[in-house]
Parts: sequence; structure tokens; C-alpha cells
Amino acid sequence: MSSSLKSILLGSAVILVMSGAPFSQETFDLDALIAAAQSEPPITVYAVTGKIVDTAQAFTETYGIQAEGRKVNEADQVELLIRESQAGNIVGDVSVAADVAAVAAQLLPNAIVESWVPEDLAGKIAPEWSDPLVLVNDPHVFAYNTEVFDTCPVSNIWELTEPEHARKLAMLDPLIKPNYADWFNQMETHYDAEMAAAYEAHFGIPLETEERSATAAWVRAYAENQPLLGDSTSVAEAIGAPGQTEPFFGLTSVAKFRDNKTGGFKLGLCTGMEPFIGWLYPGPGLIAAGTDSPNAARLFIHYLLTAEGIAPQTIDGKISTNSDIPIPSDEPSGIADHLDDVMAFSMATAQADFDARQDWQDFWRIHYSR
Repeated sequence: MSSSLKSILLGSAVILVMSGAPFSQETFDLDALIAAAQSEPPITVYAVTGKIVDTAQAFTETYGIQAEGRKVNEADQVELLIRESQAGNIVGDVSVAADVAAVAAQLLPNAIVESWVPEDLAGKIAPEWSDPLVLVNDPHVFAYNTEVFDTCPVSNIWELTEPEHARKLAMLDPLIKPNYADWFNQMETHYDAEMAAAYEAHFGIPLETEERSATAAWVRAYAENQPLLGDSTSVAEAIGAPGQTEPFFGLTSVAKFRDNKTGGFKLGLCTGMEPFIGWLYPGPGLIAAGTDSPNAARLFIHYLLTAEGIAPQTIDGKISTNSDIPIPSDEPSGIADHLDDVMAFSMATAQADFDARQDWQDFWRIHYSR
């Protein structure tokens, strides 16, 4: 696409497309956007969920615009977007839920991707999810096996540092899933006082530590308990697979609770845990700056902000940033009733998370191996 400003006049609508800068428009007209998108080449959408394949097919059926969905993990999306931009050969036109910290530190500052908020939906999206646009938040929650325990066996995050939980915890590997290292940094940056208060509530004395923060003290002690590290499937199995006598306790995405219906799993949401029952990981929706199909890409973003477009993800407990779209009542984890107890993730400090990521990974590696 040319770097010059392109204007497409369709009736009363003016759609402006500029390479290397955020999309802008003087007047939003969905019908005009659809018409412009239908004249462009097919698009490819990268997303962390395999459900993007069916979503892209539904988009094609709805608008007559060819779209292909590809499941690509967070880090690989970033790598592909950077290489495609450098080569001037854009394959992924839309990115859904790429590595948040890398988006903030690498992709947006270098104009590799662009963020666009549909004008007709802007009022329904909170400011903290608008710059850059976040489509969904993915809750990662503490979970237990309901076949073995009547209620959650843990009430405080500091319990996970005690000997009885050594090698009986399960989570994704922070060295492979860097969003978990970012979670540590978010805790230290925004919730360290809550972590210190939770320590005192559990042990009955104020925290005294040689570490720089309450969060660092917890991460060290938690790592030294050597949680079982795996991918999302193996972690969910360790916690919730039926027929266990000594299941693991752990941290997993609420999306895995669908296995309660499809696989007979016994995952239970650990409600009432202090200082929080999990954390929300944002899923940005971004457009490749050099796409040949800017209007089709924008239309796909718009589609994902509708109830129809995001339904395959909200049924898994992911939370749309469009305030008009609720979590379905039959979502299996029950997270909708406990959102106030989940740690929010601040996009405003995502770049700082990227800068601190290697330090947290090294910190984890040192203490996990002891």
C-alpha cells in the first residue's frame, strides 16, 4: 500500500487510510465500510484461539469478504508481524491477542501495527481499553478439583508458598509464556500493598523480607515450591482431570473450564481467595500497518466487538470490552459473578512490563531451580 493518504468516497462517508499512522475517519458509516472492504483482497487473521478459524468463516458468510483465521500464539504473532513488516510482505492483516508487552514496546512504537476503535462503538469501550484497543480480557484464575474438594482448599495466595503445596501446584511456564512474568511485574507495580496485606492476614505478622517488594518475596517462595510447569492443556489436566486422589492446585485460563462439559473435568473456580482469585490478561485487536485490505481489517475488528463476532470467545469466559456484551449465563466457570475479585491488568504500564520481563524470568529461573 502506498504511504500517501488515500481517501475512499462512498456516499456521505469518508474513509481515510494512512500507512504508518492510526486509521482515522471524519464520519463513520458501517455500510460504507462494508462496501469498501468488499473491494479489497482477502484477509488473514492471527489469534491465540483456534476458534478464530470458525470466526473468520462466519465473517466471510456475513459480509461476503474472504477471511482466513490462523491460530498463532502471542509471541509468534509478534515475530511474524515484525518480519512481515520488514519484508514488506504482509500476510497477517489483523492480530488478536498478541503479546501485550511486546505490542506496547515493539509493535506500536515502530508503526508495525495500528490501533483503531470503531466510532460507533467507542462510547461502549472504557478508556483503558481504547489506546490501544483491547477486544477481550482473558481471566486466568486459581482452580481446584471439585471431585476431591467440596470447596476451594486455598484462601490466601501466600498459602501457595508453604511446604504442603510443594510440587503440588500447576501453572504455565513464565519462561515460555512471558505474560506470566508480566503478571509478576503488574503485581509489584500496582498491587504490592495488597500482597503485603495478604501476607499479614495469613501469617499474623507484617512481612519482613530482603527482597525489594512483597511481590518479589512471594514469587521467590512460590518458585521454590516448584510448581508443575506445562501448557494450558496439561495444567488443566493436572488440576481438573477426573479420577484423581491428589490433584494439583493451580492457575489456568477460564477457557479450560469448557472441559468440564466436553471432557468430564472437575475444574472449580477458587472464589474468596486473597488478595485476588486470578488476573485478567488483555487481548489487543490490531491492524498491520502495511495491509492491502485496511477496510476489511477494520471491519473484522468491528465484527469482533459485536455479540455475534465475539460469541465463540465469551462462552469461554473471555470478557468483551464492549460493555453491552455480557458473559453468557451458561459459561462454565461462573467467572461473571466474581469479576470484582480478579486483578486487573494495566495497559498503561505494559511497556514497563516488557522492560522488566527478562529480570523476572531470571529471578524465576534462579529460585525455581533451587
